[in-house]
Amino acid sequence: MSHSASDDERLNAFGGVLLGTAVGDSLGLPSEGMSQRIRARWGGVWRHRFLFGRGMVSDDTEHTLFVAQALLTHPDDPNAFQRCLAWKLRFWLLGLPAGIGLATLKAILKLWVGISPTRSGVWSAGNGPAMRSAIIGVYFADDPVKRRAFVSASTRLTHTDPKAETAALTVAEAAAWAVNQNEPIEQWLTRLSILGCDEEWLNICQKLADAMTSEKSVVEFADSLGLQKGVTGYAYHSVPVALYAWLRHRDDFRKALESALDCGGDTDSVGAMVGAIMGAQGGKQSIPPELITGIAEWPRSVLLLEQVAAKLSQQKDIARALGPVRYFWPGLTLRNPVFLAVVLIHGLRRLAPPY
Repeated sequence: MSHSASDDERLNAFGGVLLGTAVGDSLGLPSEGMSQRIRARWGGVWRHRFLFGRGMVSDDTEHTLFVAQALLTHPDDPNAFQRCLAWKLRFWLLGLPAGIGLATLKAILKLWVGISPTRSGVWSAGNGPAMRSAIIGVYFADDPVKRRAFVSASTRLTHTDPKAETAALTVAEAAAWAVNQNEPIEQWLTRLSILGCDEEWLNICQKLADAMTSEKSVVEFADSLGLQKGVTGYAYHSVPVALYAWLRHRDDFRKALESALDCGGDTDSVGAMVGAIMGAQGGKQSIPPELITGIAEWPRSVLLLEQVAAKLSQQKDIARALGPVRYFWPGLTLRNPVFLAVVLIHGLRRLAPPY
């Protein structure tokens, strides 16, 4: 492989993981909390429907962007990276985000009262760290030691339950495999169990292997985890479903994403993880163009994500920190109230039939 081809592939992977996250997040956001049965009301058609047929992103994409920007600032020191990410989360909370996990909220409040990022995490196995870890897997696709160290730093900033870290590392490892593809997927799957040591994780790994062998649908796999009413925000629910959707439909971005969204529940986070891994594997060109152009965001726009992807790729090439991509963050004072209003409208709509 030539040097220029390697650069192109790296840029493609960074663009794919960031845009894939945004697409999965924005497509799943309007259906968050719906069950499989309620989602069927849309006739099985997945398209942007958050605001006048357009999509907007939530904390899944925002946190992934923060991780990417922190990597542009501190790509070699996980402790410095953690401190940088901590400040980004502090200021993110000041913007009054419409959706925020309880564990993440508690951790950020601890940061604001002066508790160190090394001690700010709370005991939780939520999927917050997992939803932002695919970009770490892509950035350190060639370095498993740093991959684990940076995932750990990102996770423990907000979540201290080992299950949260196992789930986050799994997403990062999947994204790294998607970039490298240096071993058969079946072989990679057999090593998945070593990422966690608890019995529940070992059972999940066995269920993943069995489902692949029997070619279960993604909904059937979710049902085997007891998720008939929708995928929860528990990391050992959301990550296995996202992982299986990718494993089951690795050659079709839309099919992988829609099969995960069909499971209902925490659709924006599950969608973000599926989109991230699929995007890392196939790049921007694997994502249906209308799903990208259908995202109406500012100032954390699609263009900003592409600029961050380009800078990450350049940074990997020259092996030194380039610093974050600047954008007009004061614009969030206009964007966030609009986002919150639309979220409330969606919530009120669900009070009426047939919801």
